[in-house]
Amino acid sequence: MRYLSTRGGMPPKTFTEILLGGLAPDGGLAMPESYPEISPAELESWRSLDYPSLAFEILSRFMDDIPADDLRTLIARTYTAEVFGSKEVTPIQTLEPDLHLLHLSNGPTLAFKDIAMQFLGNLFEYVLAKNNDELNILGATSGDTGSSAEYAMRGKRGIRVFMLSPYGKMSAFQTAQMFSLQDENIFNIAIKGVFDDCQDIVKTVSNDQAFKQKYRIGAVNSINWARIAAQIIYYFKAYFAVTSSYGEAVSFSIPSGNFGNIFAGHVARMMGLPIRQLILATNENDVLDEFFRTGLYRPRATIETKQTSSPSMDISKASNFERFIFDLTGRDAARVKELWKSVDQGGSFDLSDTDLWKKIRDFGIISGTSNHAERITTIREIHRKFNTLIDTHTADGLKVGMELREPDVPLICLETALPVKFADSIQEAVGFVPERPDGYDNLEKLPQRFEHMTADAEQVKRFIANQVGPSHQRHG
Repeated sequence: MRYLSTRGGMPPKTFTEILLGGLAPDGGLAMPESYPEISPAELESWRSLDYPSLAFEILSRFMDDIPADDLRTLIARTYTAEVFGSKEVTPIQTLEPDLHLLHLSNGPTLAFKDIAMQFLGNLFEYVLAKNNDELNILGATSGDTGSSAEYAMRGKRGIRVFMLSPYGKMSAFQTAQMFSLQDENIFNIAIKGVFDDCQDIVKTVSNDQAFKQKYRIGAVNSINWARIAAQIIYYFKAYFAVTSSYGEAVSFSIPSGNFGNIFAGHVARMMGLPIRQLILATNENDVLDEFFRTGLYRPRATIETKQTSSPSMDISKASNFERFIFDLTGRDAARVKELWKSVDQGGSFDLSDTDLWKKIRDFGIISGTSNHAERITTIREIHRKFNTLIDTHTADGLKVGMELREPDVPLICLETALPVKFADSIQEAVGFVPERPDGYDNLEKLPQRFEHMTADAEQVKRFIANQVGPSHQRHG
């Protein structure tokens, strides 16, 4: 399996060659040359596999330069009942016939991002140890990526994490999860601004090739292909959990900000998983919903990004969306590069009058949006009807999913996080604060360790350089 850039400027590379790098040298995103195709017979043979075995079948097709035994070991070390609360890893809860909730938030930071990030931590450590190398991870978070990355990388040999987050824009629980970590290899940087400012800084630093090479800068955001690959697994697992034979199709509803989680579902569908619809749910920051309804992709200016009660989706530039457009254009890198020239300059593009807009429906993605009042109502109703508490992002997914679902097609809604991470909204909806899992009791009272900075890429670069020091730079 070789990997290309969505913008066409990278020679084909192996998986481990693209694993640590983040953005491709030409500013694009790494994509596999083609998607592995899984035949109906092969799919049926996977039906009875446990999570680690299924993970191996899928990941080995994308990571074929890692020896099979080593990959099995990394997977077995990651997907354990100790880390994820059960052997199922991603258990399915049936709310009513044809309506299911896929539980993805039983990892250490109580958010779906743990599923991929825990694997990434083990994978990074393995590859770095093999090459006797170091990596400085630079990331941006709107809430959950940061803590799941930090908990996956804490104490890992040869790895430092520099995580940017918008100061004062995450929930108190999310903030405390990150800022209370005292591990020497974890650096939290609170940026005055919104998530998109943080993401822009990461892109600016990643595009400075000299700095990136000298300081070994890598990425764990969903621009990292390994994260997408690891998220594909639970689409297959969920499909097997709610069907009994290949002939059945299902739909998924996915709360989306950066387009990474739903893109993993798109890849599963391209590989042959019988998915009828991928229902994309946004909050008030509805850039993606606007595109799938109208054909206009118009990332918002920073001042237009709304602060909402589903903060992990307060995103106005969906970094993984470029990957989807690459597929939509029939993998025409020149066309993608042209479209993103406008986006990178703060502009937009409109496909409504082009040949591409007619092709959109072939990919099965439809969309809708939710607001604060609707998500509070959804949390209240789901609790009343099914005695189940959901968080604000999952509520957006369920609200839109139930609106757009087709009769007689099983709908699987992807859970985003445990409700305890958004206690204020839960209290508003149901009148009480959700119970905390063991070990999270006094999280907000723990001492916090973070740096406060303006939205300035140069300041962030200076901070990284000072922490890494001359003895850990790569020369030449």
